[in-house]
Amino acid sequence: MGHYVEVEANVKIYVEDLNPDGGKTIFFVHGWPANHKMFEYQFNQLPRLGYRCIGIDMRGFGQSSKPWRGYDYDRSADDIRCVIEALQLENIILCGHSTGGAIAIRYMARHREYRVAKLALFAAAAPSLIQRPDFPHGLTKEAVKTIIRQTSNDRPAMLRSFGDMFFFQYVTPAFSDWFFQLGLEAAGWSTIAVSNSWLKEELFSDLGAISAPTLILHGIHDRICLFPLAVAQNEGIRNSRLVPFKFSGHGLFYEQRDKFNQELTRFIEG
Repeated sequence: MGHYVEVEANVKIYVEDLNPDGGKTIFFVHGWPANHKMFEYQFNQLPRLGYRCIGIDMRGFGQSSKPWRGYDYDRSADDIRCVIEALQLENIILCGHSTGGAIAIRYMARHREYRVAKLALFAAAAPSLIQRPDFPHGLTKEAVKTIIRQTSNDRPAMLRSFGDMFFFQYVTPAFSDWFFQLGLEAAGWSTIAVSNSWLKEELFSDLGAISAPTLILHGIHDRICLFPLAVAQNEGIRNSRLVPFKFSGHGLFYEQRDKFNQELTRFIEG
């Protein structure tokens, strides 16, 4: 059941609402540069267990509107609130992968955990995707600038290269092509704008504002959001639990999908 929610004039967010009559609601926020379809192997299973699963396409990605502006974390968090209010959701489990995890953290701090019962972070790009003077654990600033340059000059080539970094385990050429197509559904300008936000956004203070029970799932072989980011999240969020995924990179939602779904379900029901 797909529909659109208008979050501001001429900007509509696409929402996939699976099993709307289900029990507990799991709200998924995808990572860059994909869309809600990246959670296919959760959407195949979790509704069978009685859950309502909501996947959105962030502005600029997938089937959502692709405006020129509005790609900072604050605006993205506000878009999520608009969807939550429009669908009249309560006591949700808010989940985010990579940049989507960073946006979920910003939502929790900016909107004071509005209508969220629990938070789940998957390979989240927090508290900072890049290295900073007091945080040596992220990517280098130059690595991000290289991604931005590649996106500006040859976005398909950048997406291929990014996909090669994404998974630790072998994925078939067919799966790699499918994942590549998710990135192509985004607008070039939105892809650039979000990657530019990585250079500016920090979430150190946001972590301390979170009181809801939080699950942190992170692949130890992640080459995009390095594993020390998960350790920092675990240290910064007082009511959190970190589960390392020993056979995954950035794509733990697929690489260890059975374990991923089991850990998420256990957390929801715990």
